[in-house]
Amino acid sequence: MPFALVSASPRSVVDSVIGGALAHVPFAFTLSADDTARTKPHPDPYRAAARRFGVPDAACVAVEDSPDGAASADAAGCTVLVVPSMLPVPARPGRIFAESLEEVSVAGLRRCVAGGGEGLGAGEG
Repeated sequence: MPFALVSASPRSVVDSVIGGALAHVPFAFTLSADDTARTKPHPDPYRAAARRFGVPDAACVAVEDSPDGAASADAAGCTVLVVPSMLPVPARPGRIFAESLEEVSVAGLRRCVAGGGEGLGAGEG
């Protein structure tokens, strides 16, 4: 399953992280705050990512850890999987929560897009 990094950080920060701590991660592409007219919480970043993937917004799962990021993904029409970090993200209809990405499998992400967040388990594929 292809995936991208969609960030509200400037390009210089994204490139620094991609060149360092996340150098081993095979992102299809990255989007920074510099790549769209408006950044999170507006829907522009996630809409741009869906266009680059060539799929409808609703076919995307946005994994988010912040209120602004979750709001951005919601506004774009993406399924939102919240993995909380430093700031609490409010529960809303359609948002799915996991304590850690270790709980999430590719099959679970596919179920998220299909409308059911149950069984995100990593042991399922």
